[in-house]
Amino acid sequence: MAEKIECAVIGAGVVGLAVARSLALAGREVVVVEAESAFGTHTSSRNSEVIHAGIYYATGSLKARLCVAGKPMLYRYCEEHGVRHRRVGKLIVATDEGEIAGLKKYQAQAQVNGVTDLRFLDRRELRELEPEVACVAGVLSPSTGIIDSHGLMLACLGEAEEHGASIAFASPVLSGKVEDGGIVLDVGGAEPVALRCDIVVNSAGLNAQAVARSIAGVPAGSVPPTYYAIGHYYTLAGKAPFRRLIYPVARRDWLGVHVTIDLEGQVRFGPDFAWIDRVDYRFDTSREAAFYAAIRRYYPGLKDGALQPGYTGIRPRITGPGEPAQDFVIQGPREHGVAGLVNLYGIESPGLTASLAIADYVTELLKA
Repeated sequence: MAEKIECAVIGAGVVGLAVARSLALAGREVVVVEAESAFGTHTSSRNSEVIHAGIYYATGSLKARLCVAGKPMLYRYCEEHGVRHRRVGKLIVATDEGEIAGLKKYQAQAQVNGVTDLRFLDRRELRELEPEVACVAGVLSPSTGIIDSHGLMLACLGEAEEHGASIAFASPVLSGKVEDGGIVLDVGGAEPVALRCDIVVNSAGLNAQAVARSIAGVPAGSVPPTYYAIGHYYTLAGKAPFRRLIYPVARRDWLGVHVTIDLEGQVRFGPDFAWIDRVDYRFDTSREAAFYAAIRRYYPGLKDGALQPGYTGIRPRITGPGEPAQDFVIQGPREHGVAGLVNLYGIESPGLTASLAIADYVTELLKA
C-alpha cells in the first residue's frame, strides 16, 4: 500500500529546495526526496557562486526573465535570512578592438532584458578600477554579486521545514507510475517506500531526464536528450589581484575562463567547457596550459606555477555539441499531459540566481 502525500519534490539542490520552500509557504504538504546523503552535492555546490545580472540571455527566454526577476529576490532573501553575499560587481572586458562590438551587443541585450545599470568603460577607466587587467574597453555590471550557495540552501531547507516540509536523504526514486488520481513513486534507500502523490516536481538536475523516463505514463517524446558539459576551476595562489569578477567577451557557447572571487577572497579561474558522456568529477590537469593561455589574454601578470587545481562542475545540458545552448525547460501538464507533474530540465546557469523565481514559477504553474 502506497503512503499518501500531497507533494513530492525530487532533488535537494538549490532549485529543489527553493521549490519545496515555495510550496510549503503556499500551504502544501511537501516531502523532498534526495538520492544523495546530503543536499546540493552536484551542480548546486560545483559552480561559480555568482549572482548574475541577466545580461547574456535570449530575449523573452526563461533564463532572461527568471534571472532578472530572481536577482533582486535573491539579494532580498539573503539580507532577510542572513545568507552571506556581496555585490562585488563584474567587468566584461575586450582584449582587442575587434571585441568591442561584442561589448556593445551585451549592452543592447541587457537593456532588452531589463538590466539597465551597465556602464561602458574605456581603457583608462578600467585601468583605474582593475590595474592588473589588460584590455581596451569593458562593461561594468554593478549588480553582479557572489553568494554562499550552501548557506542559501540551508536557509531554504530550514524555512521549508518550519512550514511543515520534510526531507528524506539517501532516498533515490527508482521508478514510478502515473495512475488515476496521482503519481506513485517507488523510493529506495534503507527503508523503501511507495509514495502516492498529488503533485510531483522533478528537480533532479543531472538526473532529471532519467527520473522522468523511469515514471511509466510520462510521454517519452516529452523528455529531452541528456548531455553533460564539464568545467574545471583553478584557484590562484597568493593575494587576490582583482576586486571584481572579470569576464572576457564570450567565445562559442560559453563565457570563457573568467575570474570569480569567493567570500573569503580566494580567486578562482573557470570554468572551461568540455563534453563528457557520464557524470565524472575527476580533474583533468592536462588542461592547465590552456588555462594559462586563456587567462593571460586579460591578466598577463599571471606567473608560472600560480594556478592550483580546484574542482570541477557539470552542467545538465539538453542540447549537444554543435547545437546552440537551449533555454530552461519547465514542463507542466500542458506540455506532457500528466496532471500534477512538473519536470525541470537543463537548469544550468543562471539557475542559482533564478532559483527563487523558478520556485515561484513552478508554484504558480501548479495552481493552473
